[in-house]
Amino acid sequence: MPLPFLTADRAFDTTDHVALPFDDHDQWRRPYRPGSWRVGAAALALLLASFVLLAAVIIAAAGAFSGALATFGIAALVIAAALRVLRMGAWVSRAGVRRVGFFSTVTVPWAKVTSVRTTQQPVRWLGLPRTVQGQALVLDRQVGEQLLLLTDHNADFLSRVEAFDRAADTVEAWNAEYGVVPAATR
Repeated sequence: MPLPFLTADRAFDTTDHVALPFDDHDQWRRPYRPGSWRVGAAALALLLASFVLLAAVIIAAAGAFSGALATFGIAALVIAAALRVLRMGAWVSRAGVRRVGFFSTVTVPWAKVTSVRTTQQPVRWLGLPRTVQGQALVLDRQVGEQLLLLTDHNADFLSRVEAFDRAADTVEAWNAEYGVVPAATR
């Protein structure tokens, strides 16, 4: 029994190209669903945080309030890390493209983007130091720097080649719609 109201990619299944009522291009949005590796890691971190919170309650009930406070702090850090892992990735809006990492966020306005392209290059496997040959969505800036937006071996797209292709096409379409059109040479 299909439940279309529960699917996140229902907008891709439509044949007409009419914007949906909730399709507000001023809001930052991720042009793809988070991958199972990212969601699984966050779920395990939240499971660990629940056990740490239970330990903090037991420590507080035993009367060691300083230890309970420290344990609550550790649980809060684990919960914040799990939520940050879920936020990581590429986000787009009418204002530009944003690359959210664990410790830093880089926002590039569309006016400063020269191109967005998919390339074959060595990419990191699940963000670890090991590199493998794969595809990457690279953003070229006007100042000559490159920003790696997505790879087909990160936590969102490992074993999901079609999802990577669809996400890369979506970001390239946002660039085509809101990016600066290069002047034609005469």
